Amino acid sequence: MAHKKPVIVVTRKLPDVIETRMMELFDTRLNLDDHPMSKAELIEAVKVADVLVPTITDRIDAAVLSQAGPNLKLIANFGTGVDHIDLASARQRGITVTNTPGVLTEDTADMTMALILAVPRRLAEGERLMRSGEWKGWSPTFMMGHRIWGKRLGIIGMGRIGQAVARRAKAFGMSIHYHNRKRVHPDIEAELEATFWESLDQMLARMDVVTIHSPHTPATFHLLSARRLQMLQPHAYVINTSRGEIVDENALTRMLSRGELAGAGLDVFEHEPAVNPKLLGLDNVVLLPHLGSATLEGRVDMGEKVIINIKTFTDGHNPPDRVLASML
Repeated sequence: MAHKKPVIVVTRKLPDVIETRMMELFDTRLNLDDHPMSKAELIEAVKVADVLVPTITDRIDAAVLSQAGPNLKLIANFGTGVDHIDLASARQRGITVTNTPGVLTEDTADMTMALILAVPRRLAEGERLMRSGEWKGWSPTFMMGHRIWGKRLGIIGMGRIGQAVARRAKAFGMSIHYHNRKRVHPDIEAELEATFWESLDQMLARMDVVTIHSPHTPATFHLLSARRLQMLQPHAYVINTSRGEIVDENALTRMLSRGELAGAGLDVFEHEPAVNPKLLGLDNVVLLPHLGSATLEGRVDMGEKVIINIKTFTDGHNPPDRVLASML
């Protein structure tokens, strides 16, 4: 008798090569029109699935998981962050959660470095001017920005992505500083010529550019609060390609509009996909629609990790990227 394939429900459109392989391996239900699933649709999905494959746009909360059918034993998240999944509820129901760490490091670091360059040099502002047809030609004092060579970069969160950003920034002549829960290995500090700050407050007050690379957890919600943002010097720039909730967006917007900060480069927002309307009118801000991991190579790598996690789990083994082990 042929072994019954597990039922896999995928909540968003994934790269074609990944969806094709999933169809070959599993009894896969795809979201071909890529619409964000409603809560009712997510509840229907967890009722029938052996494995759910959600993304950051799906709120897998206690109310959704309370409706899960008896066969749901794995949530194989397409993405690294799992703050959209109620891990405690999953644990109580004996559901294992996996993610896709590591594969987006270089892509996110590239995007971070692009913003570190774009904001001080006013690239987006200049591009808008060109498209408006209002450029009158070069002049010695026109649209002057600031160089990043020789500036101090403060990295909040010195994990894989933070270190990858540090390597890029060091090559651009920036001085590397960081705050982390734990000090990194001395060999890494030596390689990056990085200065560790145990006090985030003290680091913020001395940096020219601050970039965020921490996960969103209850402990990091508004880590850059209004109080901490006010510690930054007026010439400082804030870069965020991590999670919008880590920054008090309203406070940041107020300070940018008053000239109390020089600028910001934001790829994530506190209430995505909504963006503070006042941010949209500021020339000293570069806004991107959550593009940090948006490379074909990265998304295929993510999908391959999801498949490995599902295949390993359904074959009766521990998946390599467990966030939460089953209690059963």
